[in-house]
Amino acid sequence: MAKPDMGKTGTLNVKLRIEGRVQGVGYRYWVVRQAGLIGIEGWVRNRRDGSVEAVLSGAPDAVLHMVSTCREGPPMARVTSVRETPHDGPVEAGFHTCETG
Repeated sequence: MAKPDMGKTGTLNVKLRIEGRVQGVGYRYWVVRQAGLIGIEGWVRNRRDGSVEAVLSGAPDAVLHMVSTCREGPPMARVTSVRETPHDGPVEAGFHTCETG
């Protein structure tokens, strides 16, 4: 894992690139639900290459738990790789899906 970016005091910000069978299986909407349950902010989107990208921001324990959760995915998904990098950009309040990037 790359060195985490600690944004606002006590906040961990990471970007994930999730690969495998992660499009067309409800992965993004599952991420939104899980993020709401865990209480983190950020966004998730499909990428044109077939992967899913997400930005997670929140309490370090919550973000690390979400990263672990993303490695599993919803029942129909088959996650083969999760690449994690620091994220230093702004993160809006809440958690939402974005357009394909």
